[in-house]
Amino acid sequence: MSAQTKLAVVYYSSTGTITAIAQEIAEAAEKAGAEVRLRKVAELAPQAAIDSNPAWAANAAATADTVEATPDDMVWADAVIFGSPTRYGNIASQLKQFIDTLGGLWAEGKLADKVYSGFTSSATAHGGQESTLLALYNTIHHFGGILVAPGYTDPAKFADGNPYGTSHVDAQGNNPVDDTTRTAARIQAERVVKIASALKAGLAA
Repeated sequence: MSAQTKLAVVYYSSTGTITAIAQEIAEAAEKAGAEVRLRKVAELAPQAAIDSNPAWAANAAATADTVEATPDDMVWADAVIFGSPTRYGNIASQLKQFIDTLGGLWAEGKLADKVYSGFTSSATAHGGQESTLLALYNTIHHFGGILVAPGYTDPAKFADGNPYGTSHVDAQGNNPVDDTTRTAARIQAERVVKIASALKAGLAA
């Protein structure tokens, strides 16, 4: 068993906000000592819908080389941080589709005893960020996973104000990911790596 903690950052992003947060989390986790797989889930929307939105098309082009998530990434990982924009107070169908392919691993107990966390974004303040993360975390309970939310474990968390996970209000693309959100992402990544590493060491002992 490798001593290095393995973290999978598995996300869906349409217009790029979640992509930016995912990249920040991945970089922070690597700096914290983790081996990281940054993985996007498969797009389900038709090309015409993507092409109709310049930001969506630009993000699709920018992430064309990002590897798509597979169930193997879940088996490989000691910890998983899921990311999704808010869709009516819930996760995007693209991420849900990926999660729904994991039933076989769940039945074999291969998703249990791992650390999990999540991040999100919405167009508006109070746009369903907390309910999206809570909905995502329902899945973690079914996995038998160990939920590690950032809480208010760092004074900087009072700036972004979301103890459930990193979140960002993008104001329909008018509010790019800022230093407050990036700081929250780093705090979350470092906390997940810290707890996952301690758990891995404890189980190995």
